[in-house]
Amino acid sequence: MPNQEISSASASSSMSAGVIKPHYSPRLCNDDLAPTRNQNWSWYNIFSFWMSDVHSMGGYVVAASFFTLGLTSWQVLLCLLCGICIVQICANLVAKPSQQAGVPYAVICRQAFGVFGANIPAVIRGLIAFAWYGIQTYLAANALMLVLLKFFPSLTPLTVPHWLGLSAMGWICFGIMWVLQAMVFWHGMNAIKRFIDIAGPAVYVVMLMLAGWILYKTGLSNISFTLSSKTLTVGQQGWEMLTATALVVSYFSGPLLNFGDFSRYAKSMGEIRRGNRWGLPFNFLLFSIVTVVIVSGTQSLFGQMITDPIETVSRVGNSVAVALGLLTMIIATIGINIVANFVSPAFDFSNCSPQKISFRTGGMIAAVGSVLLTPWNLFQSPEIIHYTLDVLGAFIGPLFGILLADYYLIKRGSMDVDALFNATPSGRYWYSNGFNPKAIMALVPAVLIGLFISFTPGLHQVANFSWFIGAFLAGGSYRFIARHERAASPSMGFVKAKVE
Repeated sequence: MPNQEISSASASSSMSAGVIKPHYSPRLCNDDLAPTRNQNWSWYNIFSFWMSDVHSMGGYVVAASFFTLGLTSWQVLLCLLCGICIVQICANLVAKPSQQAGVPYAVICRQAFGVFGANIPAVIRGLIAFAWYGIQTYLAANALMLVLLKFFPSLTPLTVPHWLGLSAMGWICFGIMWVLQAMVFWHGMNAIKRFIDIAGPAVYVVMLMLAGWILYKTGLSNISFTLSSKTLTVGQQGWEMLTATALVVSYFSGPLLNFGDFSRYAKSMGEIRRGNRWGLPFNFLLFSIVTVVIVSGTQSLFGQMITDPIETVSRVGNSVAVALGLLTMIIATIGINIVANFVSPAFDFSNCSPQKISFRTGGMIAAVGSVLLTPWNLFQSPEIIHYTLDVLGAFIGPLFGILLADYYLIKRGSMDVDALFNATPSGRYWYSNGFNPKAIMALVPAVLIGLFISFTPGLHQVANFSWFIGAFLAGGSYRFIARHERAASPSMGFVKAKVE
């Protein structure tokens, strides 16, 4: 069937307003989930998306930590390059169906899991965002607290924890950050687009200025690209390099899975590939080099290696510089939180009940849920954070594997967009009562194996590869289980919804 393009003449002023045809089921569709009218994101918008994701306090710590593994600088940079190139390839693969159909990740999942079965991966991704949204908000609140204490030392007595593990000052700062993020999100995807276009570059300015200040204070001779005194054997070096590569992919696994929520707005796949190329390999390596200059400089300047960017900025002598630096870190954290942990659950929860839960309502559900989890208590326990990362990979890897195996290997790149919104047994993606048993059969064992690896002490090192293990297990088993469907169903080409 012909591929009919969306007319730019019918573009709506609302970024997420979609085209709802009369025969689309209200159980599956609303303005936010329907094929979007506006596909006007350029490569720079995609580039900014990844900048917001990379330029965070978490990204800073991850990049810095790789230089402490005992590897030489070239080995670390090679690991970073390999890992981020894997992310780039996967991002291009995930982006294609959403960009062509103009629909978010949760709707694309209907092709593999069934029109109602898609709620399974949607809810899993949404719940994962709960915890991380709260943790990132807590990190930004800490930065805000440092700014306030820098200028108003008399507020120090309010920093003593007294209710649910958080101080009065902590609650105030957390509340401020919670409201600020909600305000940006509430104004929709246009506001989010404008915000991330600014947030990512702003952090680079602060990072480069901080690196320049470090170099001025310490001198170039005191900067080392190997931040560890460990001596590793050849075998140990190889294992650490594989682990570092896997951790890069795991770190980006969340926003990678729901990248379709953003690629749906792109003008073309060419724009997406260009944005991914500049936003991932080039941007991540440059950010990592700047990071290690700063971290290495703290070793010479303060006598200890500081991997927390907030603490590094707070030690700069000039109060105004500290305030500007920390405020920029706050902006960066808001950016990644909206990108990775607000937009995704907004679409995911809306997918569960389109007529009752809008994009805004879905996002606010995640925001409220993040507070109920008291994320500061989760963050205070390194063991819990470790298990959270492993569990995230155990769930996200299988979802990723099934999504790609279905679209590229079983459906062979074909998609009937109208069928994604058909809630009748005649629909192409109805399967069995709206659920695809084959996808569920592939998902459950892969997730259970990943969880077993994550919670088995003896398999601690293997748990770092939970995303890869889950993706290959689930994708491979689904390809096998659904092999007859592929053989019996000739490729019918891509069918795109047409704007009337």
